[in-house]
Amino acid sequence: MIDLGISKIALIGAVALIVIGPEKLPRVARTVGTLLGKAQRYVSDVKAEVNRSMELDELKKMRDSVESAARNVESSIQEETKSFEKSWAESTTALSEPVAPEVPQYKHPGKHWRLKQGATPQWYKARNGVRTKALSGAARVARYRPQRLS
Repeated sequence: MIDLGISKIALIGAVALIVIGPEKLPRVARTVGTLLGKAQRYVSDVKAEVNRSMELDELKKMRDSVESAARNVESSIQEETKSFEKSWAESTTALSEPVAPEVPQYKHPGKHWRLKQGATPQWYKARNGVRTKALSGAARVARYRPQRLS
């Protein structure tokens, strides 16, 4: 890189003042500053892009290693399942006849199928007024009909 000290910068400024003139020097200095800023931003963007590409390469390598490890685990699991299935088949062929699963017989729900069946004891239901028998519509009307006051 170019080594610019204070004395060299002062010499360049004096030459620029003589060559360009005091009227145009501020505008030229602004233009040079903006160009240097744009150059610095471009260099930083290039550095960031190079860093991103390097990280992307590292991530691709890591992904490939993880995929290969996953393939190895998958193949070992498949081998183990095949060996297990083979040993299971060998052990089940030792049984003489297969047993059919027992199907439960249909059971009618019973007389009071509308009532909720639970583990609550009858004495608790009686004490708290829980309904234990189903009432027909006519019986319900007869039970809850208001009494005449005559």
